[in-house]
Amino acid sequence: MSIIKSLEEELKKEIEEVGYSIENFILTPSSRPELGDYQINDAMKLAKVYHESPVSIANKIVEKLKENDNLTNINVAGPGFINISLSDKFIEESLNKIKENIKNNVDMVEKKKIFMDYGGANIAKTLHVGHLRSANIGEAVKRLAKYLGLEVISDVHFGDIGRQSGMVISEIKRRYPDLDFFNVEFTGNYDDIELNITEEELGEIYPTASIAAKNDEERMAEVVQITKELEEGNKAYVSLWNKIKEISIKDIKKVYKDINTTFDLYEGETECYEYIPELVENFEKNNYLRVSEDAKVIDVISPEDSAPMPPLVFIKSNEGTLYGTREIATLYSRVKRFNPDEFWYFTDIRQSLYFEQVFRAARKTKIVSEDTKLNHYGFGTMNGKDGKPFKTRDGGVMSLKELIKIITEETKKRLNTDIVEEEKQDETSKMIGIAALKYADLIPYRETDYIFDPEKFTSLEGKTGPYLLYSTIRMKSLLNKAEEKNYKFIKLNNKEDRKVALEILKMPRALSKSLEEKSLNELTDYIYRLTSSYNTFYNENKVLTEENEELKTTWIALTSLVYNINIELLDILGLNIPEKM
Repeated sequence: MSIIKSLEEELKKEIEEVGYSIENFILTPSSRPELGDYQINDAMKLAKVYHESPVSIANKIVEKLKENDNLTNINVAGPGFINISLSDKFIEESLNKIKENIKNNVDMVEKKKIFMDYGGANIAKTLHVGHLRSANIGEAVKRLAKYLGLEVISDVHFGDIGRQSGMVISEIKRRYPDLDFFNVEFTGNYDDIELNITEEELGEIYPTASIAAKNDEERMAEVVQITKELEEGNKAYVSLWNKIKEISIKDIKKVYKDINTTFDLYEGETECYEYIPELVENFEKNNYLRVSEDAKVIDVISPEDSAPMPPLVFIKSNEGTLYGTREIATLYSRVKRFNPDEFWYFTDIRQSLYFEQVFRAARKTKIVSEDTKLNHYGFGTMNGKDGKPFKTRDGGVMSLKELIKIITEETKKRLNTDIVEEEKQDETSKMIGIAALKYADLIPYRETDYIFDPEKFTSLEGKTGPYLLYSTIRMKSLLNKAEEKNYKFIKLNNKEDRKVALEILKMPRALSKSLEEKSLNELTDYIYRLTSSYNTFYNENKVLTEENEELKTTWIALTSLVYNINIELLDILGLNIPEKM
């Protein structure tokens, strides 16, 4: 249990001894530090329950709390606000405890098994800027969830079937008509046929095919037919598509690795096909399906709905499957294989209605238990300076590779080439650039759109990834110069070191709030505040040359603790730290 939470439980009991019960008692960080470190704002609420004046209640509580040696400067302000400060002794003891193990100041959560679905890359399509947010937010939430004690299984959930498969195969057929995949007289093993297509060529095949099909009805009809035959198991198309998938997944994994994102499972929509016949039989037997315009649908409307709720189309009129079919079947397979307590899906917020349909259908058909939680966490878009979704200069969708290239080039302009060896400059620039990109992407609340600004994101000043990396590297340099390593907190001296100490104690709330909201904005703000408070302290005090040994010992211990906290939090955010910059 965290330091402040333990203190809250202690103070709650003391307040109960006075005769007042506060159900959800919390210490609120003070908005006016000159009055105290924390506030207790419950007197007004208690007045309505106990029919006393707030000031009278506050004064009684204050008299009791004055007996607590962990507190100092306890006073009442205004209509009954109680201000308290933590004693230096309490802070010093607390910091030594945290220095032993940072987890001593973390509020772990109840053990549960979580299945996370994020990433959502489409096979044979180049990852674009929209894929950054899903991968980045999902990865950070996953790391945070594990850090706080949850068991997490993550899946990229490739879009590996659908219209894009027909598009790509149709284009390959036009470019390489002599491939035996398209030879009706071929009697050999399709898996032995070589497909010599590069990742770069595959990246431009889909857009070419898409444009062609949109402008040619016959081409679109061919795409639809190929897609249908692929889903029905056409051996030539299945083998060809598997080879395409292999090339595409290899490329996708490279990009995910660049942005420090990994998954436990790299499964696709087609993994669920074996479960679909079983579900269809079950749904028809239990009358969950009805026919609508020759398609089979699941009604998901509720009496409480204030807006139209269309049914979920489960089987198309041509007996083909849809994205929703595969989503339901995938959910069913995950329940059977992993039986998690909760499902967390991270996609664009514009898919909210779709996931509401899927979740209702899953509940109605009883493929998940009543206790299993289904959650969709939507996110906003990355926009250009014009406020519209970020595009290339010619107006096309920008690839994630190109975005990384832009931010890396901007970072390289600011790199200190006198410090970073020439052979490491490209690698270091890319590492810093990606950290800049990822941190900026996590700053806004998850559902908020934001403006992509390479110059702002790569600055060494302000709330940026490079600022955090540079500050952390500087702390490491200071610690390397210190003669001893096992320093302890002995004596706080001034408002600068005390402010850093108080920020350290606030870490658990930032972690807990970020997990609760499934958004990293609280954590990005916290690590910036902590680092900024340390830098203010660092600039005001000569740590290594301080003549007072108790202060020097405390300040080096403080540096060590902030450094170690930064290392852990940056790792949760998925930011790698270079040796120099």
